Amino acid sequence: MRVRAFMAGLATVAMLTGCGGLGAAQAPDGDGKAAKADPAAISDAKKKLDKLPVKGRAPKTGFDRDKFGPAWADVDRNGCDTRNDILKRDLEDETFKSGTHDCIVLTGTLHDPYSGKTIKFKRGQDTSTAVQIDHVIPLSDAWQKGAQQWSATKRKEFANDPLNLMAVDGPLNGQKSDSDAATWLPPRKSYRCTYIARQIDVKTKYGLWVTSGEKQAMDDILKSC
Repeated sequence: MRVRAFMAGLATVAMLTGCGGLGAAQAPDGDGKAAKADPAAISDAKKKLDKLPVKGRAPKTGFDRDKFGPAWADVDRNGCDTRNDILKRDLEDETFKSGTHDCIVLTGTLHDPYSGKTIKFKRGQDTSTAVQIDHVIPLSDAWQKGAQQWSATKRKEFANDPLNLMAVDGPLNGQKSDSDAATWLPPRKSYRCTYIARQIDVKTKYGLWVTSGEKQAMDDILKSC
């Protein structure tokens, strides 16, 4: 993978996926299974969760994807749209469309965190959906838990924040839809601690609240880490 200053920055953000953003909540062992979670990181995630406000889910009234700005806007002004930035960050062995300054990813390999599967990505009308970019905190869920009160600028930042974006298995992304932790978790159980910690990091960064059921689900996962 080519080394770029921008990708180095994204790699730094990608490291913030462990509990509390201070280290990996789960490190893979030699068999690719999750090793024991870092107790300090888990403790930090629990502290952040305890500080999140708990409220009921607001009505979805008024939600529109356009309220979060143009899809995959080039918010960091590096010349590439956000979707391709995340593909470049999360895929391996990428190839790029010529003449795009390595902005448009044509092929690559994804080691899907949600399922544990290895997925070959190939850009095309009938193939691109095999790998999709997931909002770790869905836009609709955010809308019902604080984002209605945000400025348009903050919503656009949220929708394109690398901390809140991951390349994942397309069908699983569709299955997740706009679910929160109370109604959907990655089928790969060894990834759930990292997934919940990342959700907590995003909600903490943007001041989103959790429902009581969501908080309980998050707490149950962290207790199992």
